[in-house]
Amino acid sequence: MMGHSNCHDLLTSLSDYIDGELDSALCMELEQHLKECKNCRIVVDTLKKTVELYQHEDESQTLPEDVRTRLFYRLNLRDFLK
Repeated sequence: MMGHSNCHDLLTSLSDYIDGELDSALCMELEQHLKECKNCRIVVDTLKKTVELYQHEDESQTLPEDVRTRLFYRLNLRDFLK
């Protein structure tokens, strides 16, 4: 079983796991690790949500220009407004 010191090993298999392409034995090992490691569960959950948002990107709403401008200024991305 993957120990908490081997969280890095989890990250190398994460893409295949999220895509459902991970070998079943490795998948079971990874899922067992996720039961025991809160930090890795958070990483997996965040990645799943990110992938889901990206897949539904075409359904997203366009930000109003004033909101976009304020956001870019807040994030110090002024150069990207040009």
